[in-house]
Amino acid sequence: MKTICKLFSLSALLVAALSCNIGGYYMSPDAYLPEEIEPQMPGDSFDEIKENEFVKVADQPVSTFSIDADGASYAYVRRCLINGYSPSRDAVRIEEFLNYFTFDYPDPSGNETVAINAEIGDCPWAEGHKLLRLGLKGKSLKENEMPDANFIFLIDNSGSMSGSDRIDLLKDGLCNMVDYMRPTDRVAIITYGGGVRRVLESTLVSDSKSIKAAIKKLTASGFTPGGAAMKMAYDEAVEHYIKGGNNRIIMCTDGDFNVGVSSTDELVEMVENYLDKGIYLSVMGFGTGNYQDSRMESISNHGNGTYTYIDSEDEMMKVFVHERSHFVSVAADTKCQVRFTQAVDSYRLIGYENRVMNNEDFENDKKDAGEIGAGQTITAVYELVPAQEYAAGAAAADFEVRYKLALGGESRPLLMSVKAPAVDAAPSGEFKFAAGLTAFGLTLRDSKHKGTASLSMARDLITPSATPGNGVDPLGLRPKLLELISTAEKLQ
Repeated sequence: MKTICKLFSLSALLVAALSCNIGGYYMSPDAYLPEEIEPQMPGDSFDEIKENEFVKVADQPVSTFSIDADGASYAYVRRCLINGYSPSRDAVRIEEFLNYFTFDYPDPSGNETVAINAEIGDCPWAEGHKLLRLGLKGKSLKENEMPDANFIFLIDNSGSMSGSDRIDLLKDGLCNMVDYMRPTDRVAIITYGGGVRRVLESTLVSDSKSIKAAIKKLTASGFTPGGAAMKMAYDEAVEHYIKGGNNRIIMCTDGDFNVGVSSTDELVEMVENYLDKGIYLSVMGFGTGNYQDSRMESISNHGNGTYTYIDSEDEMMKVFVHERSHFVSVAADTKCQVRFTQAVDSYRLIGYENRVMNNEDFENDKKDAGEIGAGQTITAVYELVPAQEYAAGAAAADFEVRYKLALGGESRPLLMSVKAPAVDAAPSGEFKFAAGLTAFGLTLRDSKHKGTASLSMARDLITPSATPGNGVDPLGLRPKLLELISTAEKLQ
């Protein structure tokens, strides 16, 4: 289903432009505002989200889903709000709001590369309901623990990628990333714009001058043969495959494939053919007006991948420099399963609509699921309706996770019991932060399940955890979230 960002009045746009401290650093309004105010953007495409409904525990006590480490939705919505647009409700994926941010979760111990935690507290927008927050964290790696990289930059340089917020922004980000790579890492560059070209064969980063020169020469023109380019990128990754290394295609595009293999189903089939090759896929989205979100999310979901939207130089630095360790997968095919007890009457998984799995797939190692990067945190939230048996200290659910150390391996189980807290127990700051982000998403979506959720509620919940420079938020993203909520309030 194609949806669009709706343009608010010029006055609202100017008000929003006055508050542009976004992405962890100050950015002038010009970093986002177009040179001319444009009408609606009919080309941006998002799949329709059919929200998860409440499920009776008596009918189905088990809930299973794949983790989703993407953060594209939050960055795209941020751009809409700052530019004075109300984002389409289908652009708001609450799981990606949660997973854009890093949470203060404990690190794994022993031989595990994933740690899990959980917490139950009151639901702020539905009196008498509870929230169950689930958390996962991937093992952090020091610089000398990082495996060698075999990166293939798969770059859309077709005509639709022309502009300062697309190809020019991309070139700067890739050059910055090369500066932080090690001499033993490898980079190849494949482009598709008017044709498919390998503009740089796999090259050691010790020759960073040649890599940067190839990046800086990129220009945008022509049609978009993305399918053919993707196949070439996978072939390149296989040819220079590093055993035990970080073999990854980094695809940078607006998602507009219009020549050759171009349908989403065909592209998904192509990437699925390489699932057992040990090659990961990261998709970076750029631009607005013909932005094909639905295609890029589907490709990344089916290709051992993650999906990010790049709306600014600061976001490029976040993704390619500050959080570059997330490109190293420490947990593959990660699935979650929650088994609720009779203390819960019914439950609703908030978000993750396109990641819900059949319960029997949980222990099936052939079923693809999501990846977790080094040091990355994953969060999921359930809304619960307590049963009469719900009481302080009562077991409410069993939370189980299965993940693989590497693609193609056997899954490892993690399990914990989740109990109802004491009556006078105060929720943690991370619980409130997750609840605030969820309330923000429910409000922007105008969800039928939002209850009393509002932007002011989201701000009140988030504020205590928005301490600049704290250990889990070195880029100051949480205070900028508060500013974004204020921008959304002005647009209302």
